[in-house]
Amino acid sequence: MARRPKRSHNGGPPLDDYKGPPWGEGDAYVFLAWQAAHAKAWKAPSRDVMLMRMEKAERLGLTYEEYTLEILERGRHLQEEDTERIAEIRRARKRRRVSHFD
Repeated sequence: MARRPKRSHNGGPPLDDYKGPPWGEGDAYVFLAWQAAHAKAWKAPSRDVMLMRMEKAERLGLTYEEYTLEILERGRHLQEEDTERIAEIRRARKRRRVSHFD
């Protein structure tokens, strides 16, 4: 009889004793395409690109992570004219700082 998963279990395959291919029962091509895209997106940028992003993020009042995430998620570099989007990112930052334990 199959054991019932714990309450916090996400329903995915077991990580330790799985003996099949890494893509599971899905399409291998889709798995490999996503794996390559993920590696390409999170590859460390060159020093010059990193410094340029840091400088631009400071000018816009954002952190390096916020600015880089905007590039990765939306595929565009924020400009000073994008005041609405910058304000939205700042509001989200304030929401993340709120502690529920206070």
